[in-house]
Amino acid sequence: MRIAVTGSIATDHLMNFPGRFADQFVADQLHTVSLSFLVDALDVRRGGVGANICFGMGQLGTRPVLVGAAGNDFDEYRAWLERHGVDTASVHISEVLHTARFICTTDSDHNQIGSFYTGAMSEARLIELQTVAERVGGLDLVSIGADDPEAMIRHTEECRSRGIPFAADFSQQIARMEGEDIRLLVDGAAYLFSNEYEKGLIESKTGWSAEEIMDRVGVRVTTLGAHGVRIERKGEPAIEVGCAQEEAKVDPTGVGDGFRAGFLSGLAWGVGLERAAQIGCMLATLVIETLGTQEYELRRGHFMDRFTKAYGDEAAAEVRKHLHA
Repeated sequence: MRIAVTGSIATDHLMNFPGRFADQFVADQLHTVSLSFLVDALDVRRGGVGANICFGMGQLGTRPVLVGAAGNDFDEYRAWLERHGVDTASVHISEVLHTARFICTTDSDHNQIGSFYTGAMSEARLIELQTVAERVGGLDLVSIGADDPEAMIRHTEECRSRGIPFAADFSQQIARMEGEDIRLLVDGAAYLFSNEYEKGLIESKTGWSAEEIMDRVGVRVTTLGAHGVRIERKGEPAIEVGCAQEEAKVDPTGVGDGFRAGFLSGLAWGVGLERAAQIGCMLATLVIETLGTQEYELRRGHFMDRFTKAYGDEAAAEVRKHLHA
């Protein structure tokens, strides 16, 4: 099963200020703020929804196709993704814009001042999925993740018109999208991903009830944080899968992307929905134990030992035959 993942490609530039922002502001001069902070550390991490999901799928050996836009500064990031099993040949490279990036400074009280530069991400709307499909010999599923909003709508409409099954997964972009656009992204989706809060927001913004949404999608996947995930299909009992026990809670950033990577890999292997969700939950656990969204290492034996402990021998036997060494 050939899966393409559309979504943002970005780098995070994270800095630490040893003092407190609050001590630097003068109450009666806030209308003319001009500050510079001398920081102690700079941590540059790879990120972006599309790239994070593809990295996880690559770790599981499913060779996903990354579809997104980056700048001429993407070479090192491309080499990293290719080395970890991602097909990056369909990434659009802007001639004038840098790869999107998040720049953030955190003080000693964990307050943050940050900026997000969209950059080349705005050119994702120029990508034709048909060209991607022709290059790889066809697409069985396109996962449409958070990206340039116009790109998300265009990719959805193209999938619908060409009969390519698609997954709606707009996560962070739901806050800025209106009901009409959300209805466009949801209607006809083979899979709809969201967390529990986003689930309510989708229903509120579209004006559709949970039942009306189930009339329009094949499978609804709702992540529940520490409580795992719930999978719903019209006329079928819900499937609920719990999380694997984590060894430490280091950083929650990218946990949802890790779940999607595991779930989509399960679909690529042809396992059932429950098993796919278990794979997703296990991969998400590795992410939360690691600082950074693409810094975890998937070791087959370690992964399978923990998967077996969490979900049992029968589940492990089915997954083991698909997981590459």
